[in-house]
Amino acid sequence: MGQKIHPYGLRLGIITDWKSRWYSEKDYASQVNEDYRIRKYLRDELTRGAVSRIDIERLGEKKVQIDIHTGRPGVVIGRGGSEADRLRNGLEELTNRQVKFNVIEVQNPELDAMLLARSVADQLEGRVAFRRAMKRAVSTALKAGAEGVRVQASGRLGGADMGRREWYLEGRVPLHTLRADVDYGQAVARTSVGAVGVKCWVYKGDLLATAALRSEKIAAEARLAAGGPSQRRRSARSRAETAAGGKGGQRLIEAGGGKRTVEAGGEKGGKRLIEAGGGKRKATAADAAAEFEAEKAEAEEIEKLAAAKLLEEAAGTESAPEVVTPEEVVAPESLPEKLDKNDAVTSEALAEEATDIVEAATEASKPKAAAEVVEAEAEAAPEVVEATEEEPATESLPDASPTEDVVTSEALAEEATDMVEASAEEAKNTGTWRGEGDPPKGYEIKGKDGSKLYHRPDSSMFGRTKADVWFDSEAAAQAAGFTAAKTHPKEPS
Repeated sequence: MGQKIHPYGLRLGIITDWKSRWYSEKDYASQVNEDYRIRKYLRDELTRGAVSRIDIERLGEKKVQIDIHTGRPGVVIGRGGSEADRLRNGLEELTNRQVKFNVIEVQNPELDAMLLARSVADQLEGRVAFRRAMKRAVSTALKAGAEGVRVQASGRLGGADMGRREWYLEGRVPLHTLRADVDYGQAVARTSVGAVGVKCWVYKGDLLATAALRSEKIAAEARLAAGGPSQRRRSARSRAETAAGGKGGQRLIEAGGGKRTVEAGGEKGGKRLIEAGGGKRKATAADAAAEFEAEKAEAEEIEKLAAAKLLEEAAGTESAPEVVTPEEVVAPESLPEKLDKNDAVTSEALAEEATDIVEAATEASKPKAAAEVVEAEAEAAPEVVEATEEEPATESLPDASPTEDVVTSEALAEEATDMVEASAEEAKNTGTWRGEGDPPKGYEIKGKDGSKLYHRPDSSMFGRTKADVWFDSEAAAQAAGFTAAKTHPKEPS
């Protein structure tokens, strides 16, 4: 079976945007149903209004903005705005909200897939031959500048007893290319022999992912439907055919490159277009030198501001209390030059231990109040605190001197070295070793944490197992929670 997806939904968030713009958690279901009722009401009321799309945006709790993109704005607005007022009143009764009603005209209805499908459906309802209607829609879109069009009709075509499907394709319609601007529309023709479905795909070119397009992504599809600047380019194949003088021909996709009209005093003294190309002009040596000087001046200004900020920070920290830094804690000369593999201490563990020591030194360097000292001693020795509660507080309080609480870098370095040696000694006693590379001497069994199995050298899997943990004996492996794997004799080499 064929897995088909809506071309508009496939490109959501890439080159297209949502047609309903709001967010809600508790009222999500009710607001989705409300959007459906709004669109159904407008399409039923505007059967001859050539409605392309309907955008709904909720502004707060009691206000809704509805944008109708149509090829016949006069039919939607009515004489003196009477039709628009009638639709607005009906929508307010339907939603119980204040409705802001906007009518936007589609500048190029020949390139709108929804309007093309509706046009073919209207012709089928008027008893026009389906082949003629489909071919007319294809030729109209190609003349308007489309690079590819596909029109399909399904049902009892021509009054046949058995339903079938026929389609016409001109150009190319790359449905799998996400940057391709493929517009899709569908309509239903209610004929005397039954319903006939009409689908239409229009390929307008590739959309360029520029910064301007990303910043205006919310209004991108609305701008395209209204015929605004699309930032669209022709496909590589079409450009190659045009350059080679092929059948593609030259069709106007975008005229000019957005250059302004420059006044030039010629013989007639009028205005003429000096630059109308689509590309950037070539940079000269003078322009490059000027740009370099501007960048250089900006960089120098940034350096001056940074230097001034550093001076201010240095002046503000002259009177600050001394805090032990990581460089003072983990001094290179205070640690062993090279750790043996038996130590089983990784760089990550040393970094964590050094961070903990720095935090402890920072807390110790802060002056402690008398009450804090009493609480700290109460936790360490409750018996002494009970005795001091009966006696006067002034005699039991120790002298809280900030200078005595500061931890020196030499003491912290010695503590870090002792911790490293203790962890290495613990690894030796447990009979396990974790680390990268080959194990130390004496470790003959290896295992993997994921499987919780260990292998001996006489096993055929010993050479294939990527060990996470090495053991010096089976007792050490079993103590670590590992189970012996089934041993198989090694295959003869």
